[in-house]
Amino acid sequence: MFQQIENAVAEAFAAAIAVRFGIDKEVTVEQPKQSGFGELAVPAAFQLARELKQPPRKIAEQIVEALEPIPGVKSFEIAGNGYVNIRLDRGAFAAAVLHKTGALDAADTGKIIVEHTNINPNKAAHIGHLRNAVLGDTFVRMLRAGGRHVEVQNYIDNTGVQVADVVVGFHFLEKKTPAHIRDLIHTTRFDYLCWDLYARTSQYYKDEPDALAWRAETLQAIEADSGDLAEMAHLVADAIVALHLKTMLRLNVEYDVLPRESEILHLKFWSSAFERLKSTGAILLETEGKNAGCWVMPASAFSTDTEAEDGKVIVRSNGTVTYVGKDIAYQMWKFGLLGKDFYYRPLLTYPDGHEVWVSTDRKLDIAAPEFGAAKRVYNVIDSRQSYLQDVVVAGLKAMGAQKEAAQSIHFSYEMVALSPGCCVDLGIELSEEDRRRPYVEVSGRKGMGVKADDLIDQLIQTALREVESRHAEDAPGIRLRIATEIAIGALRYFLLKFTRNTVIAFDFQEALSFEGDTGPYAQYAAVRARNILKKLTDRGEAVPDFARELSADGLAEQMQSEDFWQILVTASKADSTIARAVAAGEPAHVARYAFQLAQLFNNFYHQYQVLAEQDTKRRVFLLWMTDYFRTQLETVLGVLGIHVPEYM
Repeated sequence: MFQQIENAVAEAFAAAIAVRFGIDKEVTVEQPKQSGFGELAVPAAFQLARELKQPPRKIAEQIVEALEPIPGVKSFEIAGNGYVNIRLDRGAFAAAVLHKTGALDAADTGKIIVEHTNINPNKAAHIGHLRNAVLGDTFVRMLRAGGRHVEVQNYIDNTGVQVADVVVGFHFLEKKTPAHIRDLIHTTRFDYLCWDLYARTSQYYKDEPDALAWRAETLQAIEADSGDLAEMAHLVADAIVALHLKTMLRLNVEYDVLPRESEILHLKFWSSAFERLKSTGAILLETEGKNAGCWVMPASAFSTDTEAEDGKVIVRSNGTVTYVGKDIAYQMWKFGLLGKDFYYRPLLTYPDGHEVWVSTDRKLDIAAPEFGAAKRVYNVIDSRQSYLQDVVVAGLKAMGAQKEAAQSIHFSYEMVALSPGCCVDLGIELSEEDRRRPYVEVSGRKGMGVKADDLIDQLIQTALREVESRHAEDAPGIRLRIATEIAIGALRYFLLKFTRNTVIAFDFQEALSFEGDTGPYAQYAAVRARNILKKLTDRGEAVPDFARELSADGLAEQMQSEDFWQILVTASKADSTIARAVAAGEPAHVARYAFQLAQLFNNFYHQYQVLAEQDTKRRVFLLWMTDYFRTQLETVLGVLGIHVPEYM
């Protein structure tokens, strides 16, 4: 309801400006910083002042004079130098919320692709990967909450250097065969085994630089898709992708399709993109210097960064394509620019019945969904990859795909590190210098880091001890389920509450706290609201039919209370908050709102004894407010990917 009124206000002001001044202008609607100023504010007069060469206050007066009545709006007040503050009709608003009247216009049905997670399939996922997956998954939920059609992709780089290095370790260092690897996949925690092997191989390169020739040989075999090395790469990547999917499902993260880099090569995606890049002059063949024999995108096309002074190599002198070259081809496919498509096969069905598909280079007699061909693409990739994302966009522009380049959005974020205290909790030895730092960075190549599953396991065990201390009488399975929901809620919330450009130092105690700005605090508020209604039914009383028992006059009377009015308005802002967070590309705004709602309800809980209220009409009203809080908070937590436990 709140978002509907916001939209109506924006449209009414735009119409008034067009009528009074003959100007078509998109109007921004803000929420005042102080509740005493009203529920909405419009700063349009300030935006028009330069164009009209009039004082903002005079412009605001003319706009208000030209406004048609807006349903749900009680009054307009011109404040300060030209803000128009708006007060709502409290009784009408409460009645509309109660009866769920009105509906938002349908969202644009154009497909949006969100590509996230993208873990190299060469070892276990670590804590840094979790931020990518949780950010991407939450942004998908935000978009879908607004009615957008979203396709979730998880790109699998199964032909890259990282996979090659694990194959080097198995083949050249440990003398393993494909048969040995098949056995290890079924008899070991394979992603953990590869974690250690990858670190060992990386160290071996440092000690024996000539061994890098093994990497080159392996990469060529993988690209040609021939021999034992290529077979081993398939085995390693496929096995670890399956384990990554299990890890991410623990965080309530699911995907629609997994496009693989191998098919970009085998189905000639890259060949088609390569010809387009050459024919449009987007890349040039270098004939001298250190890049002689390479196809290079000139630095002038995408960056002035010193890192790119000599341009970006797209195809190496040995004929192999770099990662960014394949990513350009992949981005072209996402927008339907290649005239090609993958073949697909179903990979697995999630417990909720949702099916995830994976690309293949073989045409199968299977009816697959239509993937790709989006209007907008969000690539969730950490900020250290900004340079490469610039190259991808420059490639689209150079080929004339200006519209698609403008809709290619790098959804960037900063890294996740560990607090020194968290390192101690996890048994990671630190130097004295590290102990004094605000956070400790992780490194997969050095084997220094926290495996995602280890982190999740420890969070669950910590939460389980708390649940067992409070609910020892419950069955072990129930306690474990509750502890898991609390732990995952804590982890997701912790990774989401910081803005994307903030480095996170993960800390166990801070994340799992039941107090303050945490997931468990928000979950606890939702459980409290649910328990009030449960106690009512446990007494043998039915939850009232609020729409029948609460009259418009009764609601208007209750809304005279400033406390009740502010509570209702704040709780009604869920859709508006999510829409603003989508526009800003910032899931942290939704997390902050969840915390605000939880605080608001906890204050309400302590101030009003709902079930003990003697006045029947007021009791029904308080029960409705409780139920409305519950639905709004559960909705917002659902957008954050957080379940509300049965109890806390």
